[in-house]
Amino acid sequence: MDLRIEKTERGIKNAFIELRSKKPLEKITVKELCESARINKSTFYAHYKDIYDLSDAMEEEVVQSIANSIQHPEYLLEHPAEFARELLMAYISQNSLTAILFSGSQANHFADSIERSIKQMIFEKYPELKEDTAMNVMLSYCIQGSYHAYQKNRSGDIMTVIDVIAGMTGAIRSMYEERLGESRS
Repeated sequence: MDLRIEKTERGIKNAFIELRSKKPLEKITVKELCESARINKSTFYAHYKDIYDLSDAMEEEVVQSIANSIQHPEYLLEHPAEFARELLMAYISQNSLTAILFSGSQANHFADSIERSIKQMIFEKYPELKEDTAMNVMLSYCIQGSYHAYQKNRSGDIMTVIDVIAGMTGAIRSMYEERLGESRS
């Protein structure tokens, strides 16, 4: 990417984060973002359709960053407690940015986006699981449940929170395996 384009992109994103940290997405205008980034509106529109397009792009970058930091997505099936620890550490690493980008009306998008991304990685490795309803429920519960339990309890001792969530995620796997055993009998 051209250095000037990269610098402009960075300026737009930094201005957006600054504005987004102060106000809801719906209240940010292209005009004020351009003033903050010190660019023309035409420059903004050369990169994005509107504020929502910019927000979506930045949200997707964060989700992909978290998903890409998970070295072993298959651990959700093989070693769910370890997966939960890895996922929670990835959340923590992006905590400040996610708190800004996924606040207000965007709050529910984060967990849904993470779930979609992780399921995609798992189904690439295990395509036969995509149509398994019980597996989809387990995956959703582990991913969404881990995130929401973390969000609601992050003021506590973070290592205790991670250990409890990891233990619960591990227990869900054994419940699923038990169900598989019953359905095969």
